[in-house]
Amino acid sequence: MSALVERFLKYVAIDTQSDEESSSFPSTKKQFNLADVLYQELKGMGIEDVYYDKEYCYLYASIPSNLPEDKADKVPAIGFIAHMDTSPEISGAQVKPRIIENYDGKAIVLNEEKQILLTPEDYPALSEYKGRSLIVTDGTTLLGADNKAGVAEIMTAAEELLAHPERPHGTIKIAFTPDEEVGGGMNHFDVAAFGARFAYTVDGGAEGELEFENFNAADAKVFITGKSIHPGSAKNHMVNASLLAGLFTQQLPAEQTPEHTEGYEGFYHLCNMQGDIEHARLHYIIRDHDKALFEKRKAYFQSVCDFLNNRFGSGTFRVEIQDSYYNMKEQVMPAYHLIEIAQKAMMDHQVEPQIVPIRGGTDGARLSFMGVPCPNLYTGGHNFHGRFEYACIESMESMVKVIQKIAEYYTEFE
Repeated sequence: MSALVERFLKYVAIDTQSDEESSSFPSTKKQFNLADVLYQELKGMGIEDVYYDKEYCYLYASIPSNLPEDKADKVPAIGFIAHMDTSPEISGAQVKPRIIENYDGKAIVLNEEKQILLTPEDYPALSEYKGRSLIVTDGTTLLGADNKAGVAEIMTAAEELLAHPERPHGTIKIAFTPDEEVGGGMNHFDVAAFGARFAYTVDGGAEGELEFENFNAADAKVFITGKSIHPGSAKNHMVNASLLAGLFTQQLPAEQTPEHTEGYEGFYHLCNMQGDIEHARLHYIIRDHDKALFEKRKAYFQSVCDFLNNRFGSGTFRVEIQDSYYNMKEQVMPAYHLIEIAQKAMMDHQVEPQIVPIRGGTDGARLSFMGVPCPNLYTGGHNFHGRFEYACIESMESMVKVIQKIAEYYTEFE
């Protein structure tokens, strides 16, 4: 078993699920468990410049340039970032990964007892991996390739660069972040401590994915206040907040949800709902690549609240909308060499670059607006945030090579 796969299996065994309902930062203490492991591994590699922010659970490391001094000063420091947390949407505890070598292209039985199958019919991309090696779940948890595949790939690339000083590279910066899955990955990120002029998140999906466009994103909460009274005497008096919550959802375009959209199409996504007669709450995320359409979506969301308040009384509905991140494209385009060099590095290793828009966001989206342009690279994972998540080992191995090649190519950049 390769060092890369050993690392990945070790990392996914550590539960780092974040919590969107938490008011602390990071949102869960268990994310420190992986940060502790990574800190020791970085130091064990011989990297002297490692900074562990034990208050906010960030790790920063720096591999010094091995170029001649007169050239080293001219080559920009390049960063690689991955997040340590896994999605709150499904458990990341007691992950039981399994390696399938030489995949035969047929349905994979993830869990015989529960009859959970991963099939090419449901997930057509599987067909592309016939003859390759896959890592799958047992169907009861997510795998954690988002983003522990990225963590393992960066760590392995760093180790290999340190073991081969003959491979030229400038200063390489590494960062591992918490709470990306709940939108907080950059909340306390120290740009100065990171020290990169340009960077890449290693947080994408299928082999070849290269992304520098992402959604503009907002988090939206709807609070509904009802009136409880005995159902036997409720006529003209009861106001059922849970029923009104359903009414709110009906006012949004039914076709503009994640399951009905693709590419550059935006959506309203109901993530969670809870309630009783007196109180109900809806949690939405609002997404659109186009900034003008994004603003219109938020305005429409608020207009639904206003419309229903006019019908049921002021204060029955209350909306809170908070922007999460914006489309990084405008920040990356002036540094388009990031895309060109990544494309070249992929093609050197027989990986066909696929420039696609991210139907989501990354730490890099926010970091780009903090002064460090930061597109996104693939990890080799699929079906993130669910029990059908899997990763292709050969794709993960190719990303380790791509990271090293990007570092080499930036020695020619001034």
